[in-house]
Amino acid sequence: MKLRVIASAVAALALASGLTGCGGNTEAAGSKTSADCKPAAQFDTMKKGSLTVAVYEAPPYVTFKGNELGGVDGDILMGFAEKQCLTINAVSAAAAAVIPTVQGGRADVATGGWWRSKARAEILSLTDPIYTDQMVLISKDGLNKVSDLKGKKVGTVNGNVWVDDAKSYLGGDLQLYKAPVDLFQDLKSGRLDVGIDGFGEAHNNSNGLKVEVLDPDSAIKASLEPPQTCFPVTKDNAGLLKALNEYVDGLRKDGGLEKIVVKNGFPASAINTGDARLIG
Repeated sequence: MKLRVIASAVAALALASGLTGCGGNTEAAGSKTSADCKPAAQFDTMKKGSLTVAVYEAPPYVTFKGNELGGVDGDILMGFAEKQCLTINAVSAAAAAVIPTVQGGRADVATGGWWRSKARAEILSLTDPIYTDQMVLISKDGLNKVSDLKGKKVGTVNGNVWVDDAKSYLGGDLQLYKAPVDLFQDLKSGRLDVGIDGFGEAHNNSNGLKVEVLDPDSAIKASLEPPQTCFPVTKDNAGLLKALNEYVDGLRKDGGLEKIVVKNGFPASAINTGDARLIG
């Protein structure tokens, strides 16, 4: 759901405990700082000495326990915070409230596999592409071609970027769902033969089903150019945006980004994002 729509609902937020910055010897989740710590870049954050991150539990994109982040996005931000002599201040929010939390200035950055979209670019600053959330087929048989969908009972979640193309290709054979949990329940029960989803969501919910990246096919454009993920940042923080872009670019060049995505279950090819683009 987080990836498919721009949330407008405001949910109750639980603010994690305050954290210290570079002054004095400290050790806290998110970074290890010391009196002689020198940040790699200069930029402002909401709270001096910490990076406030809007987050909700969404493996393999991000996980959190207190202020300790995991998953692809979490691993990246933990390393970034340490490089910048910052601790992580995690603000827990419902999925629909993460983007509004950053837009409203209650967090510096959002995390959770957010796609680069035109609507988000209007209200927030988006980092350069980090990795792609490749389109996949979920089935018992390991299907991976658009042609495999013909004659099958196929389902996907409404609002995804590939829905219109899939409708055109399959017509009335495409079943639309409101939420991923409903899609995966019908896949597991056998009421569906094939599901279409993003790699991260499918990897987290497959439960024994086979997840295969869809072979590129012009019949479904999202298979040619899968959505690119990013870190949405408050509009007025150009310094933080630049620092995040430089950090991720460094990870890409030294092989660190590939290690992070593979460690968290994504294919290494996910880091091959191509030129920056916006969906929607």
